Amino acid sequence: MKSHNFAQAATAILVLAGSLHLIRTILGWEVVIGGWTVPVWLSWVAIFVTGYLVYHGLELSKKKGKK
Repeated sequence: MKSHNFAQAATAILVLAGSLHLIRTILGWEVVIGGWTVPVWLSWVAIFVTGYLVYHGLELSKKKGKK
């Protein structure tokens, strides 16, 4: 797999993950992992982290696509 295609695929997965976290915060979905309820603030952190990674993934795919 070329690095351009990898960057696009990773970015698409990150967009999906970030979108699910955003939907969770808006709709108030409860997430329980092994009896531990995941706090909503953790989803806000995940939204910002995935947003940052999506931005850089898009920049990387643009650079690789031009060459």
